[in-house]
Amino acid sequence: VQAQVQSGGGSVQAGGSLRLSCAASGYRYSSSYVMGWFRQVPGKEREGVALTGCGTTFYADSVKGRFTISLDSAKNTLYLQMNSLKPEDTAMYSCAADLRSTCRFYTYDTFSRWTPSKYAYWGQGTQVTVSS
Repeated sequence: VQAQVQSGGGSVQAGGSLRLSCAASGYRYSSSYVMGWFRQVPGKEREGVALTGCGTTFYADSVKGRFTISLDSAKNTLYLQMNSLKPEDTAMYSCAADLRSTCRFYTYDTFSRWTPSKYAYWGQGTQVTVSS
């Protein structure tokens, strides 16, 4: 069974930093897979934060310049480094993976790569709270 276990959430003051981790089990990340981070707050739809795969990365406009997605293939772990955190970043963060070994939608379909339903595997979620 495939699973992704998250850690690294917590509370931080505005301007602070956190690093989220997503350790995969049951499979190993591949350059042909797409992995990403999404976040959700009550009453709103889940939104994409950062994506990586197929030789490139994408970031939501709201986090560009502040967040960095990376992969440590040796540890089979995905990371999200979050700097200069803002209260608006407060959300439940989840890692996600598409293990279908396809880059088509990710590379050529701007809308689809940000659609949560395209990702079949999800971490349990971790809360990030940023206080002003």
